[in-house]
Amino acid sequence: MTGPIETVAVTRYVAPLREGGSLPGIVEAEDLGTYVCKFRGAGQGLRVLVAEVIVSGLARRLGLATPRLVALELAADIARYEADEEVQDLLRASVGLNLGVDFLPGAFGFDGTSAVPAGQAATVVWLDAFCANVDRSWRNPNLLVWHGDLWVIDHGASLYFHHGWSGGVGDPARFAAQPWNADDHVLLEAARADDLDAVDEKARAALDREAFEEILAEVPDAWLEPVPGGPDADALSPDALRAAYVEFLTARLGTDQWLAGVRG
Repeated sequence: MTGPIETVAVTRYVAPLREGGSLPGIVEAEDLGTYVCKFRGAGQGLRVLVAEVIVSGLARRLGLATPRLVALELAADIARYEADEEVQDLLRASVGLNLGVDFLPGAFGFDGTSAVPAGQAATVVWLDAFCANVDRSWRNPNLLVWHGDLWVIDHGASLYFHHGWSGGVGDPARFAAQPWNADDHVLLEAARADDLDAVDEKARAALDREAFEEILAEVPDAWLEPVPGGPDADALSPDALRAAYVEFLTARLGTDQWLAGVRG
């Protein structure tokens, strides 16, 4: 039986990470872990946190290394000790549950000098195509090398369809048929050397509706924002939203048009 990712309390804000636009930060938590905290109060909103959990769960099922996730409970008094006004405002706007990504000490960003096995490269490309990830280019690879292994990180730019749920969840078939442009993917050249069809077959064997349901069960209720336009114009509940995500992912898995840009 699966459930939401583990919740731990933040005990100390350590430092900002200013590489990205959302200003994530390094924090320490009550479990003695160190995490990259992605804040609920950042401009991208809660749906980015949802995408992180979903795509991380998919990556694990495909055999890709990705850091452990937790929900970080941030108390209001953490902001009191922060001198930087920008960071202090972000902390105050993020009281409650935030996303924690396990910090990998000594990891470095992928720069192309580390060899990536063709099968692994093709699996990363398949995952990004399936999730419509638009943020794995040389401008921003979102890959780390840690102890010689490749780790996939920062999945918030995936599953763009949920950003259009301002008047209802929309049509899963539209996402299922949506093509994906692989032209600037950081691992495209390495992936082409592998038999993508074999990767596709393996991935489809690892994923199904039950797997999607288990992954969505890991998303905390607090991040599943109500969506107007549900039955009788009521906002959709967290469980109904989980079911909607499952429908979108299942529909996508039932097609292969989105792979055309890779196979071409």
